Amino acid sequence: MPPAGFDGNIRLSILEGKHIYRLNEDEKMRTIDLAPLYRATVGFDQIADIMDRVFTNDVGKQSYPPYNIEKTDEDAWQITIAVAGFSDEDLNVEVREGALIITADKKDDDSDKVYLHRGIATRAFERRFHMAEHVRVTGATHIDGMLHLDLVREVPEALKPRQIKITSDLPVQGKVVDSKVKKVN
Repeated sequence: MPPAGFDGNIRLSILEGKHIYRLNEDEKMRTIDLAPLYRATVGFDQIADIMDRVFTNDVGKQSYPPYNIEKTDEDAWQITIAVAGFSDEDLNVEVREGALIITADKKDDDSDKVYLHRGIATRAFERRFHMAEHVRVTGATHIDGMLHLDLVREVPEALKPRQIKITSDLPVQGKVVDSKVKKVN
């Protein structure tokens, strides 16, 4: 847990299997030892990349457009992004390299208008969400200035847990690959 007064800015670097992050406020160093995680897991080699994305300085600063992530079911989520002022043609939703990418580019068609106050932001943006394995986007709707993106995790049957029956009445059938021992001088 970060100390009180922490401003949200973290730098992450990798040093001999440990993640070290520096708190910008008073330059104290904190170390997280991930060795137990690596000893108890297999196939999570991308953990450093995930942590790097989480701890980069850019994450805390990007606030436009505002969004919500709602868990709608055990393996389903909905991302809602406030996109007031954008039409369907201005918005683009794409899944590429395991990331959901939402972009918007408003065509400036009001150059002849004179604003006394312009508080509705319609500037171009790109918002990225990195998706876990087997998560896919099932739909997108744009209603009342809100873009709703539905996501679901669909784990293949081969990867789902299954019960293995244990028997004790059958002998173990094994195959000997090479029974000859070679003597080396």
